[in-house]
Amino acid sequence: MKTSVKWTDGVSFLGKSESGHSVTLDGPSELGGKNSGMRPMEMMLISIGGCTSFDVVTILKKSRQNITDCVAEISSERAEGIPKVFKKIHIHFIVSGEGLDKAVVERAIKLSSEKYCSASIMLKESIDFSYDCEIVK
Repeated sequence: MKTSVKWTDGVSFLGKSESGHSVTLDGPSELGGKNSGMRPMEMMLISIGGCTSFDVVTILKKSRQNITDCVAEISSERAEGIPKVFKKIHIHFIVSGEGLDKAVVERAIKLSSEKYCSASIMLKESIDFSYDCEIVK
C-alpha cells in the first residue's frame, strides 16, 4: 500500500491514496493553518473508527442481524506534553436495527477489537482502548 502527502500552503497538505481518493489536512490559524481540513490526529481517530466499524457491520451482517445503522462515537485523551500522543481511546457504538441481539453485537465488537481491526490492534500496546455499545430499535 502506498500513499502520498503533498504540502500545499502554510500547514495545509493534500493526502492521496493508492485507491485514488484524497483528503485535505490542515491546522488551526494559530499554527499557520486556515482550518481547511481535518487535523492529522483527527484522521487517526476516524481511521480507527472506520476500521472497527467496517468489522462490526460485516460481522453483524454475517451473523444475520437485521442492522440498519451503526455509528461509532470516538473520544480520546491525549498526553499533556509533546508529543501529544493518545493515552486513551473509547469507542461507543450505537447500533440500530430490528431484533438485534446485544450479545451478538458485543461479540462483534470484541472480535473487531481483539482480532480484526488492524488500526486499533497496531496501537493497543501503547493506548488504553475501551468499547461499549447501545442498541437502538
